[in-house]
Amino acid sequence: MADITLLATADWDQLLWTNKQHVASEFADLGHRVLYIESLGLRAPRRQAKDLGRILRRLLKGLRPPRQVKPNLWVWSPLVLPGARGELITRLNRSILLGGLALARRWLGLRAELLWTYNPKTLAYGLPGPYEILVYHCVDDIQAQPDMDDPDLSAWEERLCRAAELVFVTSPALQESRRRFNSNTHYFSNVADHAHFAQALSPELEIPCDIAAIPRPRIGFVGAISAYKLDLDLLAKLAEATPNWSYVMIGPVGEGDPSTQLSGLLKCSNIHWLGAKPYHDLPAYMKGLDVGLLPLRFNRYTHSMFPMKFFEYLAAGLPVVASAIDALEDYKSFAALCDPTVASFQAALKRSLDGLGCPQQERIECAAEHTYHRRTAAMLSYIPTIVSVE
Repeated sequence: MADITLLATADWDQLLWTNKQHVASEFADLGHRVLYIESLGLRAPRRQAKDLGRILRRLLKGLRPPRQVKPNLWVWSPLVLPGARGELITRLNRSILLGGLALARRWLGLRAELLWTYNPKTLAYGLPGPYEILVYHCVDDIQAQPDMDDPDLSAWEERLCRAAELVFVTSPALQESRRRFNSNTHYFSNVADHAHFAQALSPELEIPCDIAAIPRPRIGFVGAISAYKLDLDLLAKLAEATPNWSYVMIGPVGEGDPSTQLSGLLKCSNIHWLGAKPYHDLPAYMKGLDVGLLPLRFNRYTHSMFPMKFFEYLAAGLPVVASAIDALEDYKSFAALCDPTVASFQAALKRSLDGLGCPQQERIECAAEHTYHRRTAAMLSYIPTIVSVE
């Protein structure tokens, strides 16, 4: 079994888990010892209460040694300056990270074997340093997000791809673009925590009162509500065109895009925002839905994304109606993929509500083939020299 340092771009305890937390957890479950390094802050902090609160929490966590969150898995929060710009701050962050990482590994007795990174600026921090193997897991076109320094991130990411022994990507578009820098680039789509979301199929699971009070049919989106990904204008027009259908939104607003506003959207009487819900409650909320909705924008970011919600909806037994982004093309037999028009979405939703789409059992079986356990084991099989997947 290997010792793995995972350089994330997300804090461990954020409300919505991403690839980083799931993959780290799977590594640990497979018997590998894992050090999860929380986000180093690719985006400069804004003068907002949310970002200031994050900085304060990071300061408090950064004063502590790595904390164990489950067997074989520790989380560490380095005290680097977020959104670093300029050579002086970059050097300071590099010293803080490398020095603290060496102490953390010594504290835990971890070997410098495998560095698994999600951070496109990994090399700017002086890594991989002593690590035997460098793997870059590219899960989105992060520089296409709001407020990112695109030229800087793109330059560092190209260098990272060229330096890595392996590059894994989550969409065909990412594979095409990153393979220009590393021929050893492999595509594995985003997947789902199948066992967790399949709880929605249990007859014993109760539907929460707040969603149960909303009139049916209930068409829902569950996830981060951000304007750079979701076509909120389309959703508002769709709600106006179908006043007898209820649209339910569950999740935090403005993750990665603080300009996101729901005030105009919520003027529609049949749109209901229930706020952010704990991860363990999401299957119960999905059980209360009739259709899982993915009204995505068509832009540079979504061109390279594979929505994590897709297989979560399928695992919960829901029919899926989604924007026809490129990454979902291979799964069009399991979902209704739409052009960005009200007419296209309305027709697809009507068919789904009438039970005319893909049969539920086929949707469930498809989701069961796309799990974190299967994908993680498959990715690790590309690294036979120090990693065992037994």
